[in-house]
Amino acid sequence: MWRALRVMLEKEFRQIWRDPLISRMLFVSPLLQLALLANAASFEVTQASLWVVDQDRTPTAAALVDRLTASGRFAVAGFSVTSEPGERALRDGSASAVLTIPPDFASELSRTRQSTVQLVLNAVNGSQAGVTQGYVAQIVARFAQEQGATMPLASGASAQRSPAVEIRSRGWFNSALDYRHYMVPGILVQLITMIGTLMTALNIVREKEAGTLEQLNVTPLSAGVFVAAKLIPLWVISLMVFTLGLLIALLGFGVPFVGSVVLLYCGAALFLVGALGVGLWISTITDTQQQALFVTFSVLMIYILMSGLFTPVRGMPDWVRSVAQVNPLLHFISLTRGVMLRGAGVVDVWRELLALAIIGPAVLALAVRQSRKQLR
Repeated sequence: MWRALRVMLEKEFRQIWRDPLISRMLFVSPLLQLALLANAASFEVTQASLWVVDQDRTPTAAALVDRLTASGRFAVAGFSVTSEPGERALRDGSASAVLTIPPDFASELSRTRQSTVQLVLNAVNGSQAGVTQGYVAQIVARFAQEQGATMPLASGASAQRSPAVEIRSRGWFNSALDYRHYMVPGILVQLITMIGTLMTALNIVREKEAGTLEQLNVTPLSAGVFVAAKLIPLWVISLMVFTLGLLIALLGFGVPFVGSVVLLYCGAALFLVGALGVGLWISTITDTQQQALFVTFSVLMIYILMSGLFTPVRGMPDWVRSVAQVNPLLHFISLTRGVMLRGAGVVDVWRELLALAIIGPAVLALAVRQSRKQLR
């Protein structure tokens, strides 16, 4: 058996390296996706277009606008005295927010130490609107403190006042509040999931289309050896891609790594068992590579949306959170972020390790059992 497995492994590795398209899919494509998605997948608002309705036209009002633009978070899309041009800018998309400074802004600020400005937001994307409002509120509050005043920021029906108690905050684990430090580990996990699941499904279904599976049924080669020979090379290559992606995360994006490398790779090894098992299961229910692609991307979509990659799972309904617990992507993303960013140890991530140790072998065992029926 071991000799047959060794021969099959040599054959699989040679077949992978000999095909330039597969090599590019395994190495080049994931790393390019990591480099692009790490910059694209962000809820951070780097620069919002702001239309200013300045009805006061005083140096104080101009100083407030200068403070907003000097932060680097805002670019002035235009000025007007009336609100109509600002509303048109919101409708046509040339501005994402309209700041209205009332005509008595400077006089009230000097006389009563209190004034109000209005912020109207394009809230089609609610998360970006909330981030933009938070930036404006912080800048306006600091400006009001320097003027010795309390300046409410009216946004729709709500108003935010400058707090009477100053809050001095400090962020742990990501002190620069760089969103890429949070997203890159999750995207890296997503990419090796695509390799382990998609390439496993395509690799075995391709054998179906070529008629190899029927030929194996008349040979002494066992189903276990065939499945192992198909999965082990992709398991090894997925770990290699994970290593390359990790180097890009550390050297290219400056993502910190303060935890244990051994713990991270133990989690990756367990996670890939489940990812390969899902790919093997997909190969048992599909007959063509086109079908395998469709089913794989359908499964990956559910994987990603219920993994906490973009939105926290704790904000989902209770029944969704319960279903998400069987998603290995959820546990490995949590483990990767914890080990890399927080320096989490075994005591901190034992739940994730236990979940991966249960889900991965269980999925693989079911997939192997199903595949044996086709290889008899």
